[in-house]
Amino acid sequence: MAEKKKKIVKTIKIDVDKCNGCRACEVACSAFHAAPKYSSNNPARSRIRLIRDPLSDVYLPVYAGEEAKAECMGRGKYVIDGKEYSECDFCRSACPSRDIFKEPDSGLPLKCDMCEDNPPNEKPLCVQWCLAEALIYEEREEEVEEPEEQVKAEEVEIGLEAMIDKFGLQKVMDTFSRMSASKKG
Repeated sequence: MAEKKKKIVKTIKIDVDKCNGCRACEVACSAFHAAPKYSSNNPARSRIRLIRDPLSDVYLPVYAGEEAKAECMGRGKYVIDGKEYSECDFCRSACPSRDIFKEPDSGLPLKCDMCEDNPPNEKPLCVQWCLAEALIYEEREEEVEEPEEQVKAEEVEIGLEAMIDKFGLQKVMDTFSRMSASKKG
């Protein structure tokens, strides 16, 4: 039987009617994630992006979510309060069909980490720097099922079987040996 465990879920609500397109969220996020921290500012490295069409008065902040391995088929258009949006405008994924939420140098997907830091920030920086209050940080507690140890062991076995099927037993054993030796040393 799976064990129930409480987990804090962090989200950013977006009030598109309040966003004025200033892009302070992008600037703050990219500076926080620069290496070293706050050393540079490149909005292409930001985990939040502003979808903008100033002539139509469309300003839609979207923060990065999970990576999509394949391009979706969604190409629909929506009209909300007289403003036209495409389905991609609301998408939080880094996907093959667009460059949004991909690290500009490596092409690796970016994902919002809510500016996790040590010591922790009270709120993500994009929320702190949003003077229009279009970004609202929320935390809520949810009960999630934690799988039993037996289920976790079965998942490891399934993963190993898949790797053996793909790469062969000897390659997996050699890699495991090499990794084990590096962990000991």
